[in-house]
Amino acid sequence: MPTNHTQDDSQLNPLATEYSLKHDLTSDSYADASEIDPFAERRLLRKLDMALLPLFTLIHCCNFIDRTAVGNAKIAGLEKDLHMHGFQFNTALSVFYIFYFAAEIPSNLALKHFGSIWIAVLVTAFGVVSIGSAFVRNYTDLMITRVFLGIAESGTLSGLIYIMARYYRRNELVLRVGIFVGLSPTLAGAFGGLLASGLLSVSNIGVVSSWRKIFLIEGIITTGFGLILFFILPDNPRTTRMLNKEERALAIARIDKDQVVKTAGRKEATSLKLVLRSFNAHTTVCAFCFMMINISFQGLSLFLPTVVNTLGKFSTVNAQLRTVPPYIFGSVWSLANAYAAYKMKQRTIPLVISVALMVLGYAIAIGTKEPHARYAACFFSVAGGSPSGPMFLTWATDNAFPDTMRAMVTAIIPGIGALGPIIGVWTYLPTDAPDFHKGNTLNLATSLTVCLLIGVTAVYLRWENERRDRGERDYRLEGKSAKEIEHLGYLHPYFRYQI
Repeated sequence: MPTNHTQDDSQLNPLATEYSLKHDLTSDSYADASEIDPFAERRLLRKLDMALLPLFTLIHCCNFIDRTAVGNAKIAGLEKDLHMHGFQFNTALSVFYIFYFAAEIPSNLALKHFGSIWIAVLVTAFGVVSIGSAFVRNYTDLMITRVFLGIAESGTLSGLIYIMARYYRRNELVLRVGIFVGLSPTLAGAFGGLLASGLLSVSNIGVVSSWRKIFLIEGIITTGFGLILFFILPDNPRTTRMLNKEERALAIARIDKDQVVKTAGRKEATSLKLVLRSFNAHTTVCAFCFMMINISFQGLSLFLPTVVNTLGKFSTVNAQLRTVPPYIFGSVWSLANAYAAYKMKQRTIPLVISVALMVLGYAIAIGTKEPHARYAACFFSVAGGSPSGPMFLTWATDNAFPDTMRAMVTAIIPGIGALGPIIGVWTYLPTDAPDFHKGNTLNLATSLTVCLLIGVTAVYLRWENERRDRGERDYRLEGKSAKEIEHLGYLHPYFRYQI
């Protein structure tokens, strides 16, 4: 690496001196990120984990449970009671993801402006919509609730990732995101199946009967939780009441240490240039892969009760219960995969292994009609998909700077990824039951494509890092003002991609 790459912060970043003088928060104890006390940092990290991970896991669980409750309601009689026929159920699922896609980026920009209270608004909103779903009278009513559910849920996952990226360093983010995003859908799927089977076994709640109880109770739980979030959700590290003054200074110094341009936790103004720059090659590939993962994982999640129901003669309750073990297996694999990525300090190998499990699962589903083997295939497919989507989201977030780009990227990936389920809901068609050969074939093809794209992306990022090591991108600093250098973000010649 050229010698000019070993400059101190004041040489490398004209903003460093300005911020250490102007911002009391960092000047108190951690004006220089190199002064970070390892013991204090470990203590802060434990505090962040204890405060953020359980809370964010619960939020995403509520999100996933309310989203997929319609799958449990379907086999409990929703279509019959609402006089639905043909592909109307698939259409209702597609509408959700269309509006989810449309609202994703505006929602994250609103979060950047209003702060974490926006997440509380979203959670409360989709809880209320879920309650309303218990009282739909026909297909039109169901479609309306799916529209509003898509809008309300759109910014939740991206918002949580954005908030988390403001507290955790790049090498730490993969494990934390792997825990709460990878674990939440699997726990939610398992809990949703158990709760649905339990609710279908108890007496009616007034006029609310059958599948309507699923929407009502899950919605009440989510709405209550959303209201609590108004008081307990942490804001950004500069102002959060979750940390004391010294801890806030340390939290900001930790993030600054991870950046080539030190900003002391300050957010730059949102600009069209930064918004458009967010749609770079790496973000696009991660978004496309996330979309293909979602074709499989989200589609299978919505139709898993239906798929399981075709493997034998089960009662409605037993079919719901049989959806639980694949999700439990998936949650264990998600944790193991995220931990491996954290310890290995890379994304490529853990991603390839997980996607390979999906390939195996869908290959089995296509290759045999034996019920037990096809049930085993569900385990592989769910386990492989559980950590893969979150890993792509983390990978893109790790390689996105400055703050506006992080807000955009954490919205772009799930937003474009939402197109996957739109495709997925049309791959598990009633006319293709019980083998669902078309859906499984498409999912096998997309899984193989994702494996290929992971390899190509890793080669490109390594090549780009090597060019920066040789100083071949240093020209980007020539003639730049302090503000322009700050806005370079991932294009800064001293920035190194996570591989």
